[in-house]
Amino acid sequence: MNINIGHTSHSGIKRDHNEDTYGIDLQSGLFLVADGMGGHDHGEIASALARDHILNAVKNGTSLKQAILEANQEIINSSSEKPGDLPMGTTIAMMRVKDNQYDCAWVGDSRIYRYSDKTLTSISSDHSYVQELVDQDLITAAQARSHPHRNVVTQALGVTDNSEIKVSLASGEIHAGDKFLLCSDGLTEEVDDSHIAEIIQKNLSAKEIGDQLLIKALENGGSDNITTIVIEFQN
Repeated sequence: MNINIGHTSHSGIKRDHNEDTYGIDLQSGLFLVADGMGGHDHGEIASALARDHILNAVKNGTSLKQAILEANQEIINSSSEKPGDLPMGTTIAMMRVKDNQYDCAWVGDSRIYRYSDKTLTSISSDHSYVQELVDQDLITAAQARSHPHRNVVTQALGVTDNSEIKVSLASGEIHAGDKFLLCSDGLTEEVDDSHIAEIIQKNLSAKEIGDQLLIKALENGGSDNITTIVIEFQN
């Protein structure tokens, strides 16, 4: 299958710099989005460290989970050498494509979506306080979107020790016509799943879909950095 890729990253309206980053390595079939922790020192350094280490490690044959664990330790080590009261941290969401298979791994609340057979599904599940409440049926998914603690993550690289970090994994088969979206929470904070589905189903290029998602997030407030990678698989 042929791959059509679009990617974009924007600081948003209310942030003065962009702590998000993303990486693409077509040779390894690897795509990733990292969201440096807002409110923490050096978030942009943490996301860049994660990106660079993981891209290099996977290229050299390291598994997705092990690459994340190694990146986590590197950020922890680097954070201890920098001034500041809080450790620097980052979320990570990544997908590797090989033949007609995908493998995903994530830590935090950056997300991975799949649009297939006219249906948008979330491959990832947030490592966040509100997602735990949803999983326990204490609040609904709709209530989670406006919860005052919706931005509190329970797992992140650089702030969770390797003995306690939870690296979530998922895999599956790719079909012609499938579209995948990797994004930071700056998108999902402003654009709900129904509107993401509305845009991603359009007969547009991957780049145009990413641009429309970005525009919608900015129109809805642009409260955080916004990063997207859109991947379409074609015959």
